[in-house]
Amino acid sequence: MTNKSWFQVGAALVLALVIILLFREIRDIFNPLVIVAKTVFLPLVLAGVLFYLTRPVVRWLEKKRFPRWASILSVFVLLIIVFWILFSMIGPIVNQQGAKLAKNTPQMVRAAEDGINYLMNQREQLPQFAIQSLEDAEGKVEDWAMAFGTWLIGFLQGLLQAVFLTVLVPFFLFYMLKDREKFAPFLSNFFSGHRREWIRRTLKDLDITLQSYIQGQLLVSFLVGAMLLIGYLIIGLDYSLILALIGMATNVIPFLGPYLAVIPALFVAWIQDPQMVIWVALIMLIAQQIESNLISPNVMGKALDIHPLTVITLILAAGNIAGIWGVILAIPTYGIIKTIAVNLYAERREIKEAATKDV
Repeated sequence: MTNKSWFQVGAALVLALVIILLFREIRDIFNPLVIVAKTVFLPLVLAGVLFYLTRPVVRWLEKKRFPRWASILSVFVLLIIVFWILFSMIGPIVNQQGAKLAKNTPQMVRAAEDGINYLMNQREQLPQFAIQSLEDAEGKVEDWAMAFGTWLIGFLQGLLQAVFLTVLVPFFLFYMLKDREKFAPFLSNFFSGHRREWIRRTLKDLDITLQSYIQGQLLVSFLVGAMLLIGYLIIGLDYSLILALIGMATNVIPFLGPYLAVIPALFVAWIQDPQMVIWVALIMLIAQQIESNLISPNVMGKALDIHPLTVITLILAAGNIAGIWGVILAIPTYGIIKTIAVNLYAERREIKEAATKDV
């Protein structure tokens, strides 16, 4: 019976639950480790993203007979130049639009309240569900604005903390680029024979999965942000660069990203000119259709091949468990688990086929 698959899976689940239960009982012992993990988590993630973006450049330079140290140094210089150019070009515009947005926020809140009051005065011409929604929203615009302001302050504080932590990013990135071929052999050396080959093959597949997702997702997000910026500039939408950057940032969240990006743009459009809401919605619709039907299939390909329903379920569950980081990391984490599961299934099938041939 112990050789049956259902028994082995059941025993593994029971063992995992027992380990989780024991961990909950003694978790205070691991608090120092948790603090260290939280401290290095963000720099490690950022370094990993930069690693997959810069590794092709390092490989190309090494093919041109650059020493590894010179290739890595060239990449660091290139990154500094790129960030400096982006900061010089975008920084002043973002600062100007951000200051203008902060100055006009009270006026925008009053305009939103006036709009709701106007609609309330026309309630006889509205359906019942619309009246109920307006009654719920009446008087709450200022509360929503205060809540958004509180969230923005918290976000900026977290961003400031992240800036201090990013001093670790260059160190992580340097050693990732320098010792990139040593990680797989280091792990596989703990095993022998067929398992060692399986570990190496699985790590290679994981590397391909992460590379495809990170490079593809960042390129897609950049193109979506560029399309939104062009569209917003054409219609003359205020704070177009900030809103396009929000759209580019939220696009890293699969499925829900476009809906999160369009909310502030629709609000600004409504305050600026109610008719512009239609144009903003049309621009977002066109950009997402181009992204989902043209850009993503050619850039991302079938790197993860996840059903949309699975994406929604993963995002909602991860958001409740780990907040915004859970939402962002849910899909690549699922891709890692899926890759390992596929390789495990292939390994078991190869073992069974080999056993059948021996018989």
